[in-house]
Amino acid sequence: MKRALGPALKTSAFRIPAAFALPALAVPALLFAGTMRAADAPVVVTSIKPIHSLVAAIMQGVGEPELIVDGAASPHTYSLKPSNARALQEAKVIFWTGPGLEAFLEKPLEALGSKASIAELDHAPGLVKLPFREGGAFEPHEDGDEHHGASAEGEEHDHAAGTGHDSGHDHGHDGDHDHGAFDTHLWLDPMNAKAMAAMITTTLVAADPANALTYQANAKALDDKLTALDKEIAATVAPVKDKPFIVFHDAYQYFEHRYRIRVAGSITVSPETIPGAERVSEIHRKVGELGATCVFAEPQFEPRLVNVVTEGTNARSGVLDPEAATLKAGPDLYFTLMRGIAESMKDCLSSA
Repeated sequence: MKRALGPALKTSAFRIPAAFALPALAVPALLFAGTMRAADAPVVVTSIKPIHSLVAAIMQGVGEPELIVDGAASPHTYSLKPSNARALQEAKVIFWTGPGLEAFLEKPLEALGSKASIAELDHAPGLVKLPFREGGAFEPHEDGDEHHGASAEGEEHDHAAGTGHDSGHDHGHDGDHDHGAFDTHLWLDPMNAKAMAAMITTTLVAADPANALTYQANAKALDDKLTALDKEIAATVAPVKDKPFIVFHDAYQYFEHRYRIRVAGSITVSPETIPGAERVSEIHRKVGELGATCVFAEPQFEPRLVNVVTEGTNARSGVLDPEAATLKAGPDLYFTLMRGIAESMKDCLSSA
Protein backbone atom coordinates (compact mmCIF):
# COMPACT_ATOMS: atom_id res chain seq x y z
CA MET A 1 0.00 0.00 0.00
CA LYS A 2 1.44 3.39 -1.00
CA ARG A 3 1.83 6.00 1.76
CA ALA A 4 0.69 9.52 0.95
CA LEU A 5 3.58 11.95 1.10
CA GLY A 6 1.43 14.98 1.86
CA PRO A 7 1.65 18.43 0.27
CA ALA A 8 4.86 19.49 -1.36
CA LEU A 9 6.99 22.44 -0.34
CA LYS A 10 7.94 24.92 -3.05
CA THR A 11 11.55 25.87 -3.78
CA SER A 12 12.97 27.95 -6.62
CA ALA A 13 14.43 24.87 -8.34
CA PHE A 14 12.23 21.90 -7.48
CA ARG A 15 9.48 20.66 -5.14
CA ILE A 16 10.30 18.58 -2.05
CA PRO A 17 7.59 16.44 -0.42
CA ALA A 18 6.79 17.85 3.03
CA ALA A 19 7.40 14.48 4.62
CA PHE A 20 11.05 14.74 3.53
CA ALA A 21 11.56 18.38 4.57
CA LEU A 22 14.36 18.93 7.11
CA PRO A 23 14.48 21.34 10.03
CA ALA A 24 16.63 24.38 9.28
CA LEU A 25 19.29 23.32 11.79
CA ALA A 26 19.62 19.88 10.19
CA VAL A 27 20.94 21.22 6.89
CA PRO A 28 24.24 22.64 8.27
CA ALA A 29 24.64 19.45 10.28
CA LEU A 30 24.38 17.32 7.14
CA LEU A 31 26.80 19.56 5.28
CA PHE A 32 29.26 19.24 8.14
CA ALA A 33 28.88 15.46 8.13
CA GLY A 34 29.59 15.38 4.37
CA THR A 35 32.72 17.43 4.94
CA MET A 36 33.85 15.00 7.62
CA ARG A 37 33.33 12.04 5.29
CA ALA A 38 35.46 13.70 2.62
CA ALA A 39 38.16 14.47 5.18
CA ASP A 40 38.17 10.82 6.20
CA ALA A 41 39.26 9.70 2.72
CA PRO A 42 42.80 8.29 2.83
CA VAL A 43 45.66 10.35 1.38
CA VAL A 44 46.69 8.43 -1.73
CA VAL A 45 49.69 9.37 -3.89
CA THR A 46 50.39 8.04 -7.38
CA SER A 47 53.51 8.30 -9.51
CA ILE A 48 52.50 8.80 -13.17
CA LYS A 49 49.36 9.73 -15.07
CA PRO A 50 48.33 6.28 -16.37
CA ILE A 51 48.54 4.84 -12.84
CA HIS A 52 46.79 7.91 -11.39
CA SER A 53 43.95 7.37 -13.85
CA LEU A 54 43.35 3.77 -12.76
CA VAL A 55 43.51 4.72 -9.07
CA ALA A 56 41.21 7.73 -9.60
CA ALA A 57 38.63 5.52 -11.32
CA ILE A 58 38.60 3.10 -8.38
CA MET A 59 38.48 5.93 -5.79
CA GLN A 60 35.55 7.80 -7.36
CA GLY A 61 33.05 8.77 -4.67
CA VAL A 62 35.67 8.46 -1.92
CA GLY A 63 38.50 10.83 -2.77
CA GLU A 64 40.99 11.89 -5.40
CA PRO A 65 44.58 10.61 -5.49
CA GLU A 66 47.52 13.00 -5.75
CA LEU A 67 49.87 12.85 -8.74
CA ILE A 68 53.65 13.31 -8.71
CA VAL A 69 54.67 13.39 -12.40
CA ASP A 70 52.13 15.90 -13.70
CA GLY A 71 51.91 18.02 -16.81
CA ALA A 72 54.26 17.18 -19.67
CA ALA A 73 56.98 15.78 -17.39
CA SER A 74 58.38 12.30 -18.01
CA PRO A 75 59.31 9.73 -15.34
CA HIS A 76 62.48 9.07 -17.34
CA THR A 77 63.85 12.54 -16.53
CA TYR A 78 61.83 13.69 -13.48
CA SER A 79 63.32 15.30 -10.35
CA LEU A 80 61.28 15.20 -7.13
CA LYS A 81 59.86 18.56 -5.95
CA PRO A 82 59.47 19.65 -2.29
CA SER A 83 55.67 19.43 -2.70
CA ASN A 84 56.08 15.83 -3.87
CA ALA A 85 58.18 15.03 -0.80
CA ARG A 86 55.50 16.45 1.50
CA ALA A 87 52.84 14.37 -0.26
CA LEU A 88 54.87 11.20 0.23
CA GLN A 89 55.27 11.98 3.93
CA GLU A 90 51.53 12.48 4.40
CA ALA A 91 50.40 9.53 2.29
CA LYS A 92 48.55 6.54 3.66
CA VAL A 93 48.88 4.67 0.35
CA ILE A 94 51.41 5.14 -2.47
CA PHE A 95 51.14 3.57 -5.91
CA TRP A 96 54.06 3.43 -8.33
CA THR A 97 55.09 1.19 -11.20
CA GLY A 98 58.50 0.35 -9.75
CA PRO A 99 62.18 1.34 -9.87
CA GLY A 100 62.62 0.18 -13.45
CA LEU A 101 60.59 3.19 -14.67
CA GLU A 102 60.51 5.63 -11.74
CA ALA A 103 64.06 5.36 -10.47
CA PHE A 104 63.78 8.89 -9.07
CA LEU A 105 61.28 7.58 -6.48
CA GLU A 106 63.24 4.64 -5.11
CA LYS A 107 65.25 6.46 -2.39
CA PRO A 108 62.53 9.01 -1.49
CA LEU A 109 60.07 6.18 -0.85
CA GLU A 110 62.53 4.58 1.56
CA ALA A 111 63.08 7.88 3.36
CA LEU A 112 59.64 9.51 3.22
CA GLY A 113 57.07 6.76 2.68
CA SER A 114 57.74 4.70 5.79
CA LYS A 115 54.22 5.30 7.19
CA ALA A 116 52.41 4.39 3.98
CA SER A 117 51.31 1.20 2.32
CA ILE A 118 53.44 1.17 -0.85
CA ALA A 119 52.15 -0.82 -3.81
CA GLU A 120 54.72 -1.55 -6.53
CA LEU A 121 52.43 -2.35 -9.43
CA ASP A 122 55.01 -4.20 -11.48
CA HIS A 123 54.45 -6.97 -8.90
CA ALA A 124 50.71 -7.24 -9.68
CA PRO A 125 49.66 -10.90 -10.09
CA GLY A 126 48.82 -11.79 -13.69
CA LEU A 127 50.96 -9.16 -15.39
CA VAL A 128 52.58 -9.98 -18.69
CA LYS A 129 56.20 -8.74 -18.65
CA LEU A 130 58.33 -8.55 -21.76
CA PRO A 131 62.13 -8.22 -21.76
CA PHE A 132 63.80 -5.08 -23.03
CA ARG A 133 64.85 -5.15 -26.65
CA GLU A 134 68.28 -3.83 -27.47
CA GLY A 135 69.35 -1.52 -30.27
CA GLY A 136 67.43 0.63 -32.69
CA ALA A 137 66.29 -2.36 -34.75
CA PHE A 138 65.44 -4.49 -31.70
CA GLU A 139 68.26 -6.99 -31.52
CA PRO A 140 67.58 -9.94 -29.20
CA HIS A 141 68.10 -9.53 -25.48
CA GLU A 142 71.33 -10.87 -24.01
CA ASP A 143 69.59 -13.90 -22.54
CA GLY A 144 68.66 -15.05 -26.06
CA ASP A 145 64.95 -14.34 -25.72
CA GLU A 146 63.85 -12.73 -28.97
CA HIS A 147 60.88 -10.39 -29.32
CA HIS A 148 60.86 -8.75 -32.73
CA GLY A 149 57.21 -7.80 -32.59
CA ALA A 150 53.96 -9.60 -32.07
CA SER A 151 53.80 -10.44 -35.75
CA ALA A 152 57.20 -12.17 -35.72
CA GLU A 153 57.26 -15.38 -37.68
CA GLY A 154 56.57 -18.51 -35.70
CA GLU A 155 55.02 -16.82 -32.66
CA GLU A 156 51.73 -18.24 -31.50
CA HIS A 157 49.61 -15.85 -29.41
CA ASP A 158 46.06 -16.09 -28.15
CA HIS A 159 45.55 -12.38 -28.49
CA ALA A 160 42.12 -11.91 -29.93
CA ALA A 161 40.39 -8.98 -28.25
CA GLY A 162 38.98 -9.89 -24.89
CA THR A 163 41.13 -12.99 -24.41
CA GLY A 164 43.93 -13.63 -21.97
CA HIS A 165 47.65 -13.48 -22.64
CA ASP A 166 49.85 -16.35 -23.62
CA SER A 167 51.44 -17.36 -20.34
CA GLY A 168 54.57 -18.29 -22.21
CA HIS A 169 55.36 -14.59 -22.49
CA ASP A 170 55.06 -13.69 -18.84
CA HIS A 171 58.63 -12.60 -18.24
CA GLY A 172 58.76 -11.77 -14.57
CA HIS A 173 61.79 -10.12 -13.07
CA ASP A 174 61.95 -12.33 -10.02
CA GLY A 175 64.90 -14.68 -9.98
CA ASP A 176 66.81 -14.39 -13.21
CA HIS A 177 66.03 -10.72 -14.01
CA ASP A 178 66.68 -7.59 -12.00
CA HIS A 179 64.07 -4.83 -11.85
CA GLY A 180 65.41 -3.13 -14.97
CA ALA A 181 65.42 -6.20 -17.23
CA PHE A 182 61.82 -5.96 -18.43
CA ASP A 183 59.97 -3.28 -20.36
CA THR A 184 58.24 -1.09 -17.77
CA HIS A 185 55.53 0.47 -19.96
CA LEU A 186 53.19 -2.19 -18.64
CA TRP A 187 49.97 -0.17 -18.85
CA LEU A 188 49.99 -0.15 -22.67
CA ASP A 189 48.15 -3.47 -22.62
CA PRO A 190 44.59 -3.22 -21.21
CA MET A 191 44.95 -6.71 -19.74
CA ASN A 192 47.92 -5.47 -17.72
CA ALA A 193 45.80 -2.48 -16.68
CA LYS A 194 43.23 -4.98 -15.39
CA ALA A 195 45.90 -6.77 -13.34
CA MET A 196 47.17 -3.50 -11.87
CA ALA A 197 43.60 -2.36 -11.11
CA ALA A 198 43.03 -5.57 -9.14
CA MET A 199 46.13 -4.89 -7.03
CA ILE A 200 45.08 -1.25 -6.57
CA THR A 201 41.67 -2.38 -5.32
CA THR A 202 43.10 -4.91 -2.89
CA THR A 203 45.51 -2.30 -1.51
CA LEU A 204 42.82 0.37 -1.06
CA VAL A 205 40.40 -2.05 0.61
CA ALA A 206 43.09 -3.12 3.09
CA ALA A 207 44.04 0.49 3.86
CA ASP A 208 40.47 1.85 3.99
CA PRO A 209 37.98 -0.96 4.71
CA ALA A 210 35.20 1.55 5.47
CA ASN A 211 34.99 2.31 1.74
CA ALA A 212 35.58 -1.24 0.54
CA LEU A 213 32.21 -1.62 -1.19
CA THR A 214 32.73 1.57 -3.20
CA TYR A 215 36.22 0.52 -4.28
CA GLN A 216 35.02 -2.92 -5.31
CA ALA A 217 32.02 -1.60 -7.27
CA ASN A 218 34.21 0.93 -9.07
CA ALA A 219 36.77 -1.76 -9.83
CA LYS A 220 34.12 -3.98 -11.41
CA ALA A 221 32.93 -1.08 -13.59
CA LEU A 222 36.53 -0.31 -14.59
CA ASP A 223 37.20 -3.94 -15.49
CA ASP A 224 34.16 -3.99 -17.77
CA LYS A 225 35.28 -0.75 -19.46
CA LEU A 226 38.76 -2.17 -20.03
CA THR A 227 37.28 -5.25 -21.70
CA ALA A 228 35.29 -3.01 -24.05
CA LEU A 229 38.33 -0.80 -24.70
CA ASP A 230 40.42 -3.83 -25.66
CA LYS A 231 37.90 -4.86 -28.31
CA GLU A 232 37.60 -1.29 -29.59
CA ILE A 233 41.38 -0.87 -30.03
CA ALA A 234 41.70 -4.22 -31.78
CA ALA A 235 39.08 -3.10 -34.31
CA THR A 236 40.74 0.32 -34.75
CA VAL A 237 44.22 -0.97 -35.59
CA ALA A 238 43.15 -4.08 -37.51
CA PRO A 239 43.32 -2.41 -40.97
CA VAL A 240 46.94 -1.25 -40.45
CA LYS A 241 48.40 -3.83 -38.09
CA ASP A 242 50.63 -5.36 -40.77
CA LYS A 243 52.26 -2.05 -41.76
CA PRO A 244 55.67 -1.61 -40.07
CA PHE A 245 56.65 1.70 -38.47
CA ILE A 246 59.36 3.35 -36.36
CA VAL A 247 58.90 4.86 -32.89
CA PHE A 248 60.97 7.43 -31.01
CA HIS A 249 61.73 5.10 -28.11
CA ASP A 250 60.85 1.50 -27.42
CA ALA A 251 57.79 2.12 -25.27
CA TYR A 252 55.12 0.27 -27.23
CA GLN A 253 56.05 -3.38 -26.92
CA TYR A 254 52.96 -4.25 -24.85
CA PHE A 255 50.61 -2.52 -27.28
CA GLU A 256 52.42 -4.28 -30.12
CA HIS A 257 52.28 -7.66 -28.38
CA ARG A 258 48.58 -7.35 -27.58
CA TYR A 259 47.38 -6.23 -31.02
CA ARG A 260 49.98 -7.89 -33.29
CA ILE A 261 51.13 -4.65 -34.85
CA ARG A 262 54.56 -4.26 -36.48
CA VAL A 263 56.96 -1.90 -34.75
CA ALA A 264 60.08 -2.19 -36.93
CA GLY A 265 62.47 -0.33 -34.64
CA SER A 266 63.06 2.64 -32.36
CA ILE A 267 65.36 5.63 -32.64
CA THR A 268 66.44 5.05 -29.03
CA VAL A 269 65.72 2.29 -26.52
CA SER A 270 65.32 4.86 -23.73
CA PRO A 271 64.84 8.63 -23.97
CA GLU A 272 67.44 8.98 -21.22
CA THR A 273 70.04 7.84 -23.77
CA ILE A 274 70.81 10.04 -26.76
CA PRO A 275 71.36 7.74 -29.74
CA GLY A 276 74.70 7.82 -31.47
CA ALA A 277 75.31 8.55 -35.14
CA GLU A 278 75.56 4.83 -35.95
CA ARG A 279 72.11 4.06 -34.55
CA VAL A 280 70.54 7.08 -36.26
CA SER A 281 72.08 5.98 -39.56
CA GLU A 282 70.81 2.43 -39.01
CA ILE A 283 67.25 3.65 -38.46
CA HIS A 284 67.51 5.97 -41.46
CA ARG A 285 68.50 2.99 -43.61
CA LYS A 286 65.63 0.92 -42.21
CA VAL A 287 63.13 3.69 -42.96
CA GLY A 288 64.44 3.79 -46.53
CA GLU A 289 64.11 0.02 -46.85
CA LEU A 290 60.55 0.07 -45.56
CA GLY A 291 59.56 2.67 -48.14
CA ALA A 292 56.27 4.40 -47.29
CA THR A 293 55.93 4.07 -43.54
CA CYS A 294 55.47 6.22 -40.43
CA VAL A 295 57.98 7.47 -37.87
CA PHE A 296 56.38 8.56 -34.60
CA ALA A 297 57.74 11.28 -32.32
CA GLU A 298 56.70 11.90 -28.71
CA PRO A 299 55.52 15.25 -27.31
CA GLN A 300 58.04 15.45 -24.43
CA PHE A 301 61.16 14.94 -26.52
CA GLU A 302 63.09 16.80 -29.21
CA PRO A 303 61.59 15.94 -32.64
CA ARG A 304 64.83 16.79 -34.48
CA LEU A 305 65.95 13.15 -34.54
CA VAL A 306 62.69 12.13 -36.20
CA ASN A 307 63.36 14.69 -38.93
CA VAL A 308 66.87 13.27 -39.40
CA VAL A 309 65.72 9.68 -39.89
CA THR A 310 62.92 10.63 -42.31
CA GLU A 311 64.99 13.04 -44.43
CA GLY A 312 65.10 11.97 -48.07
CA THR A 313 62.55 9.16 -47.57
CA ASN A 314 58.85 8.73 -48.29
CA ALA A 315 58.06 8.23 -44.61
CA ARG A 316 55.32 10.20 -42.89
CA SER A 317 55.61 11.46 -39.32
CA GLY A 318 53.13 11.27 -36.47
CA VAL A 319 53.02 11.65 -32.70
CA LEU A 320 52.39 9.02 -30.02
CA ASP A 321 52.02 9.86 -26.33
CA PRO A 322 52.65 6.68 -24.27
CA GLU A 323 52.92 8.51 -20.93
CA ALA A 324 49.98 10.92 -21.47
CA ALA A 325 52.14 14.06 -21.40
CA THR A 326 49.52 16.13 -23.23
CA LEU A 327 46.46 14.78 -21.40
CA LYS A 328 44.67 16.09 -18.32
CA ALA A 329 44.93 13.77 -15.34
CA GLY A 330 41.77 12.01 -14.21
CA PRO A 331 39.81 8.73 -14.27
CA ASP A 332 39.17 8.94 -18.03
CA LEU A 333 42.80 9.62 -19.01
CA TYR A 334 43.74 5.96 -19.48
CA PHE A 335 41.00 5.45 -22.06
CA THR A 336 41.85 8.69 -23.88
CA LEU A 337 45.53 7.67 -23.90
CA MET A 338 44.95 4.23 -25.38
CA ARG A 339 42.42 5.41 -27.96
CA GLY A 340 44.81 8.20 -28.94
CA ILE A 341 47.64 5.77 -29.65
CA ALA A 342 45.38 3.53 -31.71
CA GLU A 343 43.90 6.41 -33.70
CA SER A 344 47.33 8.00 -34.35
CA MET A 345 48.65 4.73 -35.69
CA LYS A 346 45.58 4.19 -37.87
CA ASP A 347 45.61 7.75 -39.26
CA CYS A 348 49.31 7.80 -40.15
CA LEU A 349 49.60 4.25 -41.46
CA SER A 350 46.40 4.44 -43.50
CA SER A 351 48.04 7.12 -45.60
CA ALA A 352 51.51 5.56 -45.70
